[in-house]
Amino acid sequence: MKIGITCYPTYGGSGVVATELGIELAAAGHEIHFITYSQPFRLTGREHGIFYHEVPVSNYPLFEYPPYDLALATRMSEVAAYYQLDLLHVHYAIPHSISAYLARQMLVERKQRLPFVTTLHGTDITLVGLDHSYLPITRFGIEESDGVTAISNYLREKTQEQFHVKNEIEVITNFVNCDVYSPLSNEIREAGRSQFAQPGEKILVHLSNFRPVKRAVDAVEVFARVNREVPSRLLLVGDGPDRSQSEWLAQRYGIQDRIHFLGKQSSVNELLPLADLMLMPSEMESFGLVALEAMACRVPTIATRVGGVPELIEDGVNGYLFPVGAVDEMARAAIGLLSDEQKLEAMRLAGRQTAQKKFCTTKIIPQYEAYYKRVLDRAAAV
Repeated sequence: MKIGITCYPTYGGSGVVATELGIELAAAGHEIHFITYSQPFRLTGREHGIFYHEVPVSNYPLFEYPPYDLALATRMSEVAAYYQLDLLHVHYAIPHSISAYLARQMLVERKQRLPFVTTLHGTDITLVGLDHSYLPITRFGIEESDGVTAISNYLREKTQEQFHVKNEIEVITNFVNCDVYSPLSNEIREAGRSQFAQPGEKILVHLSNFRPVKRAVDAVEVFARVNREVPSRLLLVGDGPDRSQSEWLAQRYGIQDRIHFLGKQSSVNELLPLADLMLMPSEMESFGLVALEAMACRVPTIATRVGGVPELIEDGVNGYLFPVGAVDEMARAAIGLLSDEQKLEAMRLAGRQTAQKKFCTTKIIPQYEAYYKRVLDRAAAV
């Protein structure tokens, strides 16, 4: 198949999933065309079978804001016509599903049918779509899609509840390449850990875009409590609005020398296996991709019981779940786990097994391929 993919190419879950999906589909023999305003950050530009098409956006004095959605629709139709794409797969409903709808309509006069699939990732539904000014257009984009997928049962139910859409929504979960995200040998792991921690110290990690919904500050709060009882270090991976507040809090607690602010990293698969524990204290997660990536690397997660996270983390088995803001309880659980090597090892194994059995690319990519085929068959029958 020839598949066009559009996503937000910046550091965030939906962009990561879309990019990794394109990489895996190309590896399976499909021709993939990314159509975005910049190259997705996890692409190197050297992947076989993957092509990138930039969306140019002109600035005119007449427009207070550049009309990206219209430029995107135009580029989608151009790429689809030139390369004879079979379908588009857009990630995040607004504005991508609307741009795909316009591209599909633009190609009608060429007698080219261009079905499009919309994948809902979370904030396009839970935040953006529920803004009254965007709700009708979000519903329209979903209902006009030739196929709709959601990354968790929670998100499907939330979409149906809030938008009353008539379309069937297929749940295809997020995934991880279990060969790329995997444990390291003891020798390599210890060498990597020595860059951040002294022998005998534990390493905790938090990875996010540092937006308020991710509650990165809570990760610092939890770590401050853990560090009083267990000699440890914290790796903060990513960047965003709450980074400065996290840095201020680290200084307030006098633990800035125990925390490594690593910024945005393209090869998180090399960092995660170095950790003993992942902290994901988010206010909302429709799935919890970073927890899955950590689990695949044999790193348990302490997370919040929100959204689709309980579909991934079984409390007390492959991680722990707590209410939002329960930093004291999270810290106590972390201290207990880091102080009990036998229990920690059991959770490490359980997490890796969960990733392998349910969420590896070998399980999920065929679901997307089968879904694309159903969408194409339905479109051909119209």
